[in-house]
Amino acid sequence: MLGSFRKFSSSIFAKIFLFLVAIPFVFWGMGDLFSGGNKNTIVSIGKEKVSSEKFVAFVNRYTPSGQKVNDSHIEKMLGNFIGEKLILKEAENLNIKVSEDSLAKIIKGQKNFQKNNKFSRTEYEKFLLENNLSAVLFEAEVLNQERKKQLLDFISGGIIPPKFLINTNFDKINQKRKIRSLDLNIIFDKKFNFTDDQIKSYYDENKDLYKENFKSIKYKKLNPTNLIGNENINDLFFKKLDEIDDFIIEGKNLNFIIESYNLKPAISEIINESGIIKNTNKKSLLPDEIFKKIFNIDANDSTSLLESNDEYLIIEVISSEILQTELNAKIKKKITAKLINENKRKFISELIAKINNKNFNEIDFKKFAAKEDLTVKEILINNKNDDTNLKKSLIDQIYKYPKNNIIVATGLDMKESYLIYIDEIENTSIDDNSENYKTYYDISKVKMITDIYNTYDSYLKYKYNININYQALETIKNYFK
Repeated sequence: MLGSFRKFSSSIFAKIFLFLVAIPFVFWGMGDLFSGGNKNTIVSIGKEKVSSEKFVAFVNRYTPSGQKVNDSHIEKMLGNFIGEKLILKEAENLNIKVSEDSLAKIIKGQKNFQKNNKFSRTEYEKFLLENNLSAVLFEAEVLNQERKKQLLDFISGGIIPPKFLINTNFDKINQKRKIRSLDLNIIFDKKFNFTDDQIKSYYDENKDLYKENFKSIKYKKLNPTNLIGNENINDLFFKKLDEIDDFIIEGKNLNFIIESYNLKPAISEIINESGIIKNTNKKSLLPDEIFKKIFNIDANDSTSLLESNDEYLIIEVISSEILQTELNAKIKKKITAKLINENKRKFISELIAKINNKNFNEIDFKKFAAKEDLTVKEILINNKNDDTNLKKSLIDQIYKYPKNNIIVATGLDMKESYLIYIDEIENTSIDDNSENYKTYYDISKVKMITDIYNTYDSYLKYKYNININYQALETIKNYFK
């Protein structure tokens, strides 16, 4: 059955919690093996044993719709889950409380519950109804979030960054740099050209890379109109979705569900992983994020209820087939791009190795330019945000290195690559009366607070005895597969 939290993981419910307080969880590393074997307990924190059921509910609640729940995600969520428990324990130990009046003010202050700038009980009740929530559950969540916020404010309150730190952070962003650059792409364009024979040879040796997986599917979109005869999303609509989900778990197929709810016939398509319909250039009308979900459906679960942007679909996978793609113009273009990138990567790696091994200095820089017939371009970068001549991602790389350093600045896609010599660095400082002073004051304060949180995280690690039940964790991982 679909859990109520799972249904609304990407809804306004999740967004309101992010709006209420944007605070970091304490991430927790995996500790010693849990000594017991009770699979109903996922973790013990001191004397408290926390149930696996609560952790599963936490994963469902805070996992964005469409995100694959794999082992890595579950482990990360367990870190968040334990962190939240620790923060609430600390809040309790420090006697941090929120009065009913304060809780009411927090809820009434949310714009989502206001109409004409005033709190609307109707909007509030509508929100609870649409998200299948009780006021007790929602208000308990808001209460916990506020207690966590107050705890973190308590830990980091009164922080005043010193002037030297403000100047340091200002200088990191606003210092001027004079550089000399060589455009490596000019070399790539000259060196890396491939004949049809080379492309065909690569294709013949790597045919398995150029196969396409197609799936024959049937699908039916579900909405309030075709499911309950009403345009409004309400509790009855979600009750029907739960019924359908139960049918799917029981092994019922799409035709059974269509007949049971008197729905119009399903749509049939054969698509690849990009959603392109077989033997056409047309794309399926399904949402893009659904294609990946379809190709992740387990062979034993041919029928699935999927969600995308508050739209629900029943997808039934009929069959799968893998077809060899011919060496057409599209594949030739892909192979050419791959060969070029491989050679670029090798060229850049060899150049970086020389630089790192101190076998490439300023004299070598000049010789390299002459040998490759490259024009040396002198550039003045006014600050870290000055992308007049180079992209911001390349500027960020340049600002990581000191004066007289030679670096290769390149994008992840290697469409732009430059050999850079850092000639001069002009340091800057900010005046107390500057209109931007508060901005850098706040940046410095945030960095100091982050350091304090990290220190507090280490303190909690030694304060509480935390044991993870890895047997229960493995069971939960298998549950989500």
